[in-house]
Amino acid sequence: MSWEPVIGLEVHVHLKTRTKVFCRCPVGFGAGENTQTCPVCLGFPGALPVINRRAVEWTIKLGLALGCEIAQHAVFARKHYPYPDLPKGYQISQYDLPSCINGKMLLPTAEGDRVIGIVRAHLEEDAAKTIHVGGRSGRIGGADYSLIDFNRGGTPLVEIVTAPDIRSADEARRFLQLLRQTVVELGISDAEMEKGALRVDANVSVRPTGSDELRTRTEIKNMNSFNFIARGIEAEVERQIGVWDSGDEVRQQTYDFDAATGTLTARRSKEEADDYRYFPEPDLVPVEPPADLVEALCAELPELPAERIRRLEAALDLDRATVLVTGGLDRLWGETVAAGADRTAAANVIANALVGAGVDLGAVSPAELAKLVGARDRIPRTAFDEAIAKLGDPGFSAEPYLTQEAVADSAELEPIVARVLEANPGQVEAFRNGKQGLLGFFVGQVMKETDGKANPRVVSELVRSRLEA
Repeated sequence: MSWEPVIGLEVHVHLKTRTKVFCRCPVGFGAGENTQTCPVCLGFPGALPVINRRAVEWTIKLGLALGCEIAQHAVFARKHYPYPDLPKGYQISQYDLPSCINGKMLLPTAEGDRVIGIVRAHLEEDAAKTIHVGGRSGRIGGADYSLIDFNRGGTPLVEIVTAPDIRSADEARRFLQLLRQTVVELGISDAEMEKGALRVDANVSVRPTGSDELRTRTEIKNMNSFNFIARGIEAEVERQIGVWDSGDEVRQQTYDFDAATGTLTARRSKEEADDYRYFPEPDLVPVEPPADLVEALCAELPELPAERIRRLEAALDLDRATVLVTGGLDRLWGETVAAGADRTAAANVIANALVGAGVDLGAVSPAELAKLVGARDRIPRTAFDEAIAKLGDPGFSAEPYLTQEAVADSAELEPIVARVLEANPGQVEAFRNGKQGLLGFFVGQVMKETDGKANPRVVSELVRSRLEA
């Protein structure tokens, strides 16, 4: 039987407000353990929450960017659960009356825009950080003991819940990259996954291809890398297909994905809403944003990343446009092209060489970058790489590098090409059997032999000519 993945995502985004969502404690990453706490976020008896206005406004702004309906009456609730990372024993969240509902995000693809439904985006407080000591990969399984840092508890968190509209691990990865860039450009979060400011849970099921049924789903928790998320989803899809093919049934459970080993570990049965015993939070009034506030926030929205991808696609192609926009590189690309650089060459240099060099992009002069883009095939690779690495330096000038000439003499390069091909007969045979991607391997070997001084375009032509002779 042919199977189709059905994937929905729960995305948790820290808002970068100055203070927490229900108290005046500062929000920040890296402070000493348990130094950013107070009676409110520690759940002391008698301490009352007060809503952070900015957090509410930014939640609404995100909802508008996601095409959501903004509720005129949203209510906070108490979500009870038995874990120690919120000492009062419940989380203040929005449940049946959230601030933002019924949205959508367009995901540009070669076949057209894929519509990913947004069920809701709601505001809540984050839990504290539990640190598992001992064991493997920092997970609870096998840990000797656990410590809790309450600094994160009470940080304003927006949870974005998608409809089960995603059909592959790669589509999930691309959706998340686009969503992250949207959040960053709105100015409401840095969405740094390595700091836990953006975390993702994936709900995964499979069904026979062509069916519209929704089978039992499982949840993969708290993944913090786009690649790990894709790998975790792929592993769970493969596991579920194996379960159904064997005649068994998938059970609704929560899993951890260990990226180091590529394995999934079941942790507990998946909770339902009834398990949390929701009821309205008696210490907070409903959120009823004035119409003029919603209109003002809507007017602040920039051109959204999905729209820019389609605009840039006309000048480049979908893949390059997506890389530039989701990497926050398209503004620099546009300024570099305006300074005279070739569109495609500028995109390649910015997305590959420049980003890989770790340069401060905000300090790069588009005019100097345009000069290097234009000279890339003419100057030695070593000179080009050195210039790229220094592009962000104060007062950088490309001129000293532009005077250097790469070796382009075919007579000088042909013996080197011949030696490289002779030293790699297996790769030569593989290339001639259809593995065209090995061309880059041969060019790289020749560049290595010449200490980066050869003209890569000339080398590529010589290598291809010999291989196809």
